[in-house]
Amino acid sequence: MAMEEEKEAKPLRYGYTTGSCAAAAAKAAVTALILQEPQRESAIMLPIGQEVTFLMHGCEYDSDRAACEVIKDGGDDPDATHGARIVAEVRWRDEEGIEIDGGIGVGRVTKPGLPVDIGEAAINPVPRRMIRESVQSALDSFELERGVRVVISVPDGEEIAKKTLNGRLGIIGGISILGTRGIVVPFSTAAYKASVAQAIRVAVKSGCTHIVLSTGGRSEKVAMGLYPELPEEAFVEMGDFVGFALTMCARQGVGKVTLSGMMGKFSKVAQGVMMVHSKSAPVDFGFLAAAAEQAGADPGTVAEIRDANTAAQVGDMMQERGQLAFFGQLCAACCENGLREAKASYVLETVIMSMKGVILGRVEKQGEA
Repeated sequence: MAMEEEKEAKPLRYGYTTGSCAAAAAKAAVTALILQEPQRESAIMLPIGQEVTFLMHGCEYDSDRAACEVIKDGGDDPDATHGARIVAEVRWRDEEGIEIDGGIGVGRVTKPGLPVDIGEAAINPVPRRMIRESVQSALDSFELERGVRVVISVPDGEEIAKKTLNGRLGIIGGISILGTRGIVVPFSTAAYKASVAQAIRVAVKSGCTHIVLSTGGRSEKVAMGLYPELPEEAFVEMGDFVGFALTMCARQGVGKVTLSGMMGKFSKVAQGVMMVHSKSAPVDFGFLAAAAEQAGADPGTVAEIRDANTAAQVGDMMQERGQLAFFGQLCAACCENGLREAKASYVLETVIMSMKGVILGRVEKQGEA
């Protein structure tokens, strides 16, 4: 037991973004092109002001071009791009300046609402700046004033992208080259929030006035069945960040929002808890018992709820006993708390479903903010 506790106390290891890997590979490639020598490592400055040295897992060159490869180390972050091969190929240009583009496995932007223009390679602004500065630093160190074309590729990027939201965001053909700080913080709340906000922006820019926020893949699938007429980008997985997602929808001027989820997380929203991670707040069984009593449950059922172990157990109990008014009460409470949290004037709908995808409650309320 003591060993397990020690293991749990070990700090999670940071990793590096695809943007950092691309910048390091690009700098090494330019250096190889200039010196006509293989490069085994490359040191770059991250946006957070930290210098990091990356090892090259491949380097090839001739008199016209050079290419270097970095294997992305995501640290202890469970990211789809961990272990991906990030390749930078560089060539001399006749024109001045540093041109940056994406090759195989780097997606192309096809929808508005992203930080990169339609038609451009999905290399975000900070990684673009990092690549440009890293290449320029290599040129400066040899006092060269020549134009360079940089193409970033990810050989397995198209396959990796299937595990991301890129397709829904309109990024076709591969992954995005991302990162604002240069490092990957394990289980980063900020990174997940940024992806939720970006998904909402894309939906709005694509003309969506009704957005469906789900806590996970199963609840999203059920919601897609409820709203088959909505385009794919209208469905956004908010995870545990209910309050944040609702507020983002309000700021983007959305007309209607649907919350789609199950008893465990939405029992917390009904209590007014807007960040519903399992460790964020315990389920209040006294609250659920009071809601059951108001919905007309008998004293025995109310007592059982007070002694329950999980919100899902309460949901199963009430479903089996046909107490569907209970779920309506929870949905209404979710709507009221959500509208208050987001200071929203949109219509907010809450749909609570069972683990098997059966709709248990469905209520909507008009915001007045």
